[in-house]
Amino acid sequence: MTTSREDLLHAGLAPDTLTVAAGRPPREHDAPVNAPIVLSTTYHETRAPVQGDRVYARGSNPTWDPFEEALGALEGAGLPALVFGSGLGAAAAALSLVPTGGAVVMPRHAYAGSLSLAADLAAQGRFELRTVDVADTAGVIEELSALAARFDAGQVMLWLESPTNPMLEVAELAVLTEAAHATGAIVVADNTFNTPIVHRPLASGVDVVLHSVTKWLAGHSDVVLGALVTTDPALRERLLAHRTLHGAIAGPFEVWLALRGLRTLALRMERSQATAASLAHRLVDHPGVRRVRYPGLPSDPGHARAASQFDGFGGIVSIELDDVETADALVASVRLWLPATSLGGVESLIERRRRQPAEPKTVPEALVRLSVGIENPEDLWADLDKALRHASGRYPTNTTTGTTDTTEVPAR
Repeated sequence: MTTSREDLLHAGLAPDTLTVAAGRPPREHDAPVNAPIVLSTTYHETRAPVQGDRVYARGSNPTWDPFEEALGALEGAGLPALVFGSGLGAAAAALSLVPTGGAVVMPRHAYAGSLSLAADLAAQGRFELRTVDVADTAGVIEELSALAARFDAGQVMLWLESPTNPMLEVAELAVLTEAAHATGAIVVADNTFNTPIVHRPLASGVDVVLHSVTKWLAGHSDVVLGALVTTDPALRERLLAHRTLHGAIAGPFEVWLALRGLRTLALRMERSQATAASLAHRLVDHPGVRRVRYPGLPSDPGHARAASQFDGFGGIVSIELDDVETADALVASVRLWLPATSLGGVESLIERRRRQPAEPKTVPEALVRLSVGIENPEDLWADLDKALRHASGRYPTNTTTGTTDTTEVPAR
């Protein structure tokens, strides 16, 4: 008996089950439980190549198949995903769907790499780029309507990211997708922050879902990969052709590591989200914090939308401090949190985002993004609280001795 991708897709399995069950080898006697790594650049040919033959590793690799099947099943695509050598490589393939002379509507706050790539292509004359506040539904629809008056169907792309990076704004995905389709636009949604555990944008009608696999999906800060998922076979063929011709392919070992990481995605997301929520609620009352951005907070502008659309609120928290000096001092003062860019690994990372030259200027200078890992929540809080008080000049006072406590929090 074998367990095929089709069996899993139609078995009604929950996403957390699919992370473990999807993309397994056939259930045959003496077959391996885990998919093996295939390290080969070319394949035996016993006849003239036909559609679907591997032929050469730039077009296909047996190690990609299990990961692509698993991610496609997780997103509810009915088709395997396409893995790319990086998230930006996947973004480039997605943007290739816009015909020359077309237009792209993109959130003003989004992954800086996607924004930079789109801006570069726009500067080359590939398409027009319009940036919008993706949380302003009426404003986005107005922009789409204005473009529809100038462009034919299929010439415009709406690029969604929800929550946005790093401002954590929440878009009305289904509403915006329906409005975009009504104007003939194609819709791409970056689901890196949520992952399929929290949200599956294809169910909202989105045409293509993008992932930086580097982040939550792989989950261990040791691979650089991207992926695209679609329910449309014709779109998938176009994206596959772009990957093959432009060479944005992934190494077999990296994809094998990503599949290994995917197996624990549900558990990691469960822990990260629970800790993120706990930290966010504590940070709201912290004297060293001016504002907390986290969709899980009832006071957050995106809370109602997130609660109605998502199965959770994610593992990213952004905080705004008094000024740049305080924000930099916070990042320099932590001992357990790791000062580094990127996100979604098992370790908790902290970064003042405007340190990155490509970050949009509308992101506050003193905004610090927290990527919450799977460490003990109390250890993370103790380290963060102490660093915040140090950075803002608010040291805790020892109630027994009356002295200021400036001891370091040990990192376990």
